[in-house]
Amino acid sequence: MNDPNRPVTGYPAAGAPPPNPNGYGGAAYQQPPIGTAYPYAAPPPASAVYYQNNPYYQPNNPYDAQRNNFLRRVIGMAIAAMVIAGTFVFILWLILRPRIPEFRVDSLSVSNLNLTNSMISGKWDLRFTVRNPNKKMTLYYDDVAAAVFYDDVSLSDTTVPPFFQEKRAETARQASFATAGAYVNNRAFDQMNKERSQKGAIGFNVRMVARVRFRAGAWRARRRFVRVYCKDLSVGVGSNNSSGTLLGGARQCRVGL
Repeated sequence: MNDPNRPVTGYPAAGAPPPNPNGYGGAAYQQPPIGTAYPYAAPPPASAVYYQNNPYYQPNNPYDAQRNNFLRRVIGMAIAAMVIAGTFVFILWLILRPRIPEFRVDSLSVSNLNLTNSMISGKWDLRFTVRNPNKKMTLYYDDVAAAVFYDDVSLSDTTVPPFFQEKRAETARQASFATAGAYVNNRAFDQMNKERSQKGAIGFNVRMVARVRFRAGAWRARRRFVRVYCKDLSVGVGSNNSSGTLLGGARQCRVGL
């Protein structure tokens, strides 16, 4: 039977110093006073060898900062210049309001028309009027090319001499086309003969391309190519006739850039 007055073993006796946490003897251990601070380890020396051998160290280069500032300024100036130029062009457009010229076919006649064995011969005389609708701009027509078609088949082409137009002016011009023994495909040849026998007329198309300069005082716009399409110009020429004129009076043409 265990003796209740026997002391319990395995625990430090009362009044004994606490054990050393490093495992050394308890008698030699002195507990540090409260509030004791421990210094950090000293940083490595700032030597050139240390920084050269450290792959994570990136020294600051003053030239990089100057270059970045220069690039920012250049980009900012370029954006500002684009904005200013766009604003200037927009304001100029609002002031001038440029408009493309208007074309009208006044007359179209054909003479010596002959359709034989998928060959066509004839002479066309075209008179047309060009109107400048701009109030503040003059127009220069440097090159004007014209062609007469049947459907999409070209029959003959020519050029018109250059001319100049004042503001809100109208200019009459003429062009002559001629062809002798030109081949046309069977579909176009048969269709022309069919129109000629059934309607007593043939519908021709006239196309023009003009290189035009717009000018307002000292300001000059770049040259623009103006495309003109005059469709379904019916010329009264029956099966027994070789000549005819435009039916239905003058026709307005479609104009675009």
